[in-house]
Amino acid sequence: MALPRSPEVSELLPLKPVVFQILLALTQGERHGWSIVKELDKRMGGGRKILPGNLYRTLKTMLAQGLIEESDMRPDPELDDERRRYFRLSEFGAEVARAEADRMEEMVIAARSADLLSAPSQRQ
Repeated sequence: MALPRSPEVSELLPLKPVVFQILLALTQGERHGWSIVKELDKRMGGGRKILPGNLYRTLKTMLAQGLIEESDMRPDPELDDERRRYFRLSEFGAEVARAEADRMEEMVIAARSADLLSAPSQRQ
């Protein structure tokens, strides 16, 4: 039986916004699920909340795609809850995050050239 093939970077683009936000959160280092939720709430301005079931479903998909990895490293047990699962960005996940950021940057450049956005120096 053949192992499942890893996706190519281009096959995953464009990323769902929540997937990109999780990848961004993990660029700062390993995090457990609740820490990811708090970071996403902060990034999204508290207006949109991710529910735990949706977060863990998304993390499961991201693990299967090779975007993230579960970490075996644990903080001091006195400072942590043993039920927490920690995640880190994989090399492939970092590559996909960079490709998505590049894709988004190209979209912003196109929007500026179509006069949909002002240049940063022209903002008040």
